[in-house]
Amino acid sequence: MSSIKKMTYFEKMSKAPIAPLILTLSIPTVISMLITNIYNLVDTAFVGLLGTSASGAVGVVFGFMAIIQAFGFMFGQGSGSILSRSLGAKDIDNANKTATTAVCCSFTFGLIFIIIGFPFLDELVYLLGSTQTIASYAKSYIIFILLAAPFMASSLTMNNILRYEGKAALGMIGLMTGAVLNMLLDPIFMFVLKMGISGAGLSTALSQLVSFSILLSMFVRGKTIVKLKKENFVADVHFILNIMTTGFPSLLRQGLNSVATVLLNTQSAVYGDEAVAAMSIVSRIVFFVMSVAIGIGQGFQPVSGFNYGAKKYSRLRKAYIFTFVMAETLILIGLSIVLLNSDGLIEIFRKDPEVVKIGTRALRLQMITLTFVPITVVTEMLFQTTGNKLRASILSALRSGIFFIPTLLILANTRGLKGIQEAQPVAYILTFIPALVMAIIFFIRLPKVDGDIDEL
Repeated sequence: MSSIKKMTYFEKMSKAPIAPLILTLSIPTVISMLITNIYNLVDTAFVGLLGTSASGAVGVVFGFMAIIQAFGFMFGQGSGSILSRSLGAKDIDNANKTATTAVCCSFTFGLIFIIIGFPFLDELVYLLGSTQTIASYAKSYIIFILLAAPFMASSLTMNNILRYEGKAALGMIGLMTGAVLNMLLDPIFMFVLKMGISGAGLSTALSQLVSFSILLSMFVRGKTIVKLKKENFVADVHFILNIMTTGFPSLLRQGLNSVATVLLNTQSAVYGDEAVAAMSIVSRIVFFVMSVAIGIGQGFQPVSGFNYGAKKYSRLRKAYIFTFVMAETLILIGLSIVLLNSDGLIEIFRKDPEVVKIGTRALRLQMITLTFVPITVVTEMLFQTTGNKLRASILSALRSGIFFIPTLLILANTRGLKGIQEAQPVAYILTFIPALVMAIIFFIRLPKVDGDIDEL
């Protein structure tokens, strides 16, 4: 791996051995995702000390955070896909314009959230799935999330741009600093300054501001290939729409995740705050395990986009296979660890017997079926980085909501709480089949010879 670091960007992407290249690019992403998710888990554990209703509030607001993040990912993944292919074709000017325009747009959308959100706070927390006892906690927490929206969205965009140009380590510094700061500030604001759940919200907002400042400094200090300059901003509707449509699968995925989270909260609320808290905790634990596999996939994305743009199709095939095998292996390791002590993991976050009982069954079911997810995630990333917008959007919609939402509603009404626990596992299995078929069709149609310009 040390020899890879000595290569130029173009040599590294086009000539370095696939396995060490993807690992080199993914390790910083995996670390930053793990640290961020550790923060999420720690935050959940701290808030859990305030009671079951407060713990449920974190799950409720998490759905809203997913909406803000959806726009950050849309502009980040959209611009990243375009600029990685531009770099593969050695079109630096288009890469610069794409990156600058994307960051400005994501920050603007964050401001729109503030303008729209504050006048309707009471309605918003109930819309997100709050019960009457959870609502006051959720409102205290979401105020700070709204204030942080522009920084949260644009930080995710900048982080994705850094990943796509092979500078994931720089993104890791920004995200990790914010996450570690958040973990340090949480107990200080919540318990030392006696701010309660408002302290958790303030801690999150400040950490997002710090992450934003560090990530922006990477571009300002010339640490990157692409340059964020005001003259690179393109105020053209078609240019912006191209970024948005390319990143639309990410918006769709995150948006549907948010809708799914809200529905999960509202369906769980029928069975009390304990059910809302339990399902929220399970979601955090499962995503922690999944984030390792996603991190490997994010190391695959710049390799995929660059080599597709450079018409090096054999490297694209090798990269896809390696990423899938590695992601599946990591999921199996995580599955083994979680299944050994499922109830103990739930207890870490909330020592409520009912929360533990509900959460343990849901956690075990989700972890077992998580083995069906890597093929879906890696195939979706493949389509997005190669510019296959429609296929990426379809697969993203299937994975994030089209299967899960009706499954949740049907099972909740036919099997009650057990059905709520079973909905996500069923959705994982249903999405696996179309993902596998779509991947096979893509590679059958992909040119067999490097440099062949056949349209897919």
